Amino acid sequence: MKYVALLSGGKDSCYNLLHCAANGHQLVAAASLGPEHGKEELDSYMYQTVGQDAIQIVADALEVPLYRRVISGAAVEQGNEYGARSPASGHGVLGDETEDLYALLSTVKVSHPDVEGVSVGAIISNYQRIRVEHVCRRLSLTPLCYLWQRDQAELLSEMIEAGMEAVLIKVAGIGLKASHLGKTLAEMQPTLTKLNESYGSHICGEGGEYETLTLDCPLFRRKIRLIEVETVIHSDNDFATVAYLRVKNAVLEPKPEELHIGPAIPPLLSEVFAEVQNAVVRAVDRPSYPPDPSGMELVDDSSLHPPGTSVSKVGRWVAVANITASDSDGVLSTEDEVRNCFEQLQDHLATHSLSLSNCANINIFISSMDLFARVNAIYTTFFGSSPPARACVAVDLPAPIRVKLDAIAFVEQSPSERQAMHVQGLSYWAPANIGPYSQAIVAGERIFISGQIGLIPSSLSLPSPPSLALETALSFQHVQRVTNALQNNTGGGWDAHHQGVLYWLANASDVQRVRAASKIYPPDAVTPLLYLVVPTLPKGALVEKQVILHTGRCLVLDEDDEVVQQNVKPSYSQGAYEGTGGTRCHWEMSSFQETHASLAVVCFRHANAGVIAWLHTVQALRALGPHALSVRLFYRPSETSYMRECHEQLFAGLSNPPPTTFIPTRYISSRDDDYWDYAMFIVGS
Repeated sequence: MKYVALLSGGKDSCYNLLHCAANGHQLVAAASLGPEHGKEELDSYMYQTVGQDAIQIVADALEVPLYRRVISGAAVEQGNEYGARSPASGHGVLGDETEDLYALLSTVKVSHPDVEGVSVGAIISNYQRIRVEHVCRRLSLTPLCYLWQRDQAELLSEMIEAGMEAVLIKVAGIGLKASHLGKTLAEMQPTLTKLNESYGSHICGEGGEYETLTLDCPLFRRKIRLIEVETVIHSDNDFATVAYLRVKNAVLEPKPEELHIGPAIPPLLSEVFAEVQNAVVRAVDRPSYPPDPSGMELVDDSSLHPPGTSVSKVGRWVAVANITASDSDGVLSTEDEVRNCFEQLQDHLATHSLSLSNCANINIFISSMDLFARVNAIYTTFFGSSPPARACVAVDLPAPIRVKLDAIAFVEQSPSERQAMHVQGLSYWAPANIGPYSQAIVAGERIFISGQIGLIPSSLSLPSPPSLALETALSFQHVQRVTNALQNNTGGGWDAHHQGVLYWLANASDVQRVRAASKIYPPDAVTPLLYLVVPTLPKGALVEKQVILHTGRCLVLDEDDEVVQQNVKPSYSQGAYEGTGGTRCHWEMSSFQETHASLAVVCFRHANAGVIAWLHTVQALRALGPHALSVRLFYRPSETSYMRECHEQLFAGLSNPPPTTFIPTRYISSRDDDYWDYAMFIVGS
């Protein structure tokens, strides 16, 4: 695609251009924001303003037109979200410096209507990324962020090896001095590495420790030579001098023809997830389990779908389940059916003084993936910034139902209690959002990860030719990278305990292969999980991984009977019932002693009265009942005997049983067993 570069003149904005070129994108213009004439630097949260006296010559070196604008706004909105969560407020924040970027890129689009992308050199700044992506979404531009979440030490080495010549033009970090100004990255690398080891300074200056000016880059047609500079000392002390270079004169010089070294492209899989891929490959050679014919039989199961929607509040959580449109005659269009479902969801949330913006997670089930684009188009209209995490799969809904959904919402006391990871840029990190959802939502110490399919992040395409092994490894890696980014961008201080995993699969014969990967992956060893076969997954994927985690942060009494927050680990437990004639029930649970945040999976095969009686004796399940927030009940339509009775027994005696969504599936497997008739995925809070 044709793109415009957000150009600060620094190493990151220029190095990202090399990756844009390596990924086949064409640079057509540059854009930059800076202080008004006479001011050399602003205290901007968003933009590098030092070095603006040389920005024109950087654009000239690239031989592209430069569009500039004065920063007139300030950091009005400084929170971890930008803009409103409601779709009606899709605009920015009046007076915020982010809106200067919107105005600048709007001007670029007028002059270059074929521009589709924006190069962004962000590495770890969630603050910057969120605001740039907000602007890009409003202008229908794709952020190109190939440095996002990269290891800074690796990046610095790669920049030097790729032929980037950048010099320090500002220092403002511990251990950096005015004498370091004008030195190249190669000259500074040992010092920057030592400061990182001694003080935790960011090697690439992401903490504001230093700024750079790029003098040469493989994409430059000519090289910049500084003729006259002046050192300006802003503040001087023994620990962290603040000083910068004022560029008074610089010229462009011809470059010799040379073989350009392309940027180092990081491996698609890290070592850990390459092992996951190998586990699937090795499993392919083993005899596969034949699909159970009865599990694939589709029958009219409309009687199993209870009419209406159920809703419940447990603590600070509200769950709404089994939402379908009020359309018994099947006369609504798909769009109206989706709209009807969300209107119902809004109404149910409103009874608890909540809105759609409080949703942390939504699951949407559609009768065919052919409807995906139409469903998404309406879905989008209900959300603004930081939409909920989501999974969407096609299941065999009984006609005329084409859409079913459920949701979990969190009662916030302040907006900061719900944090989103909503990355929309192309990168090497993990897939950008391809719909109106966030990669993850953190709320009430729960972490909801959107369903992850095996997309290649830099292109948002599935492996070609199709590869279950690579898709599986990528889906595992995406979940882990999203989780790591959440920890980094929320300040850390918490763990990430897997509490429940759903593996959605398009083929029953792939269950044992994905299971082989799960068995070598440590987090899955103590996590309730299910393998669910459905007709199709988004984009024709073979596998999708959906995870619920917990931070492990809980309030406990210390030895002085003071309430303090501590990091604790959940415990894992399981049990089973074996009866005659193949009757079997299996359960597993992740739970804390310190909180009711638990998750359980309960599976049934050929259930009978003996199973019903046994369920009453399982203390762990009985203790979960009063705290059960929501249930997803997966079933094979041909095998539903005693399903209602088992569900009722699990929550017997409760005046308000947890909302339950009934989801037809073609095949159900658990950690070590197959051919389950139905299974419950129970979230406790």
